Amino acid sequence: MRFWRFWFDTFVLSSQYNPPRFVEMLMVLLAIAMLIVWNFTLAIPYMILGWSFVVGASISILVREAIAPSVDMRVNQLAALFFLSISLYGFVYVFQTL
Repeated sequence: MRFWRFWFDTFVLSSQYNPPRFVEMLMVLLAIAMLIVWNFTLAIPYMILGWSFVVGASISILVREAIAPSVDMRVNQLAALFFLSISLYGFVYVFQTL
């Protein structure tokens, strides 16, 4: 029970300390989950939802870094641009298969 309490407290603390980063983390985790489900089922809606979460998280990261730059701003921006390029490739794949 202590183990779960520790993770719950960490979860609550991270959501209170930096809410935008917490929302971005949740979006990326949901995107990973959706893309894993898509990998097993090959149902296009899971893929579209996963890539949409990636696009939303990437744009949120870019906007957050433009408004309030952090210490590792360049790394965050490069990661967000990398995610955007991968999601663009995913959307091109979706539109080619339709």
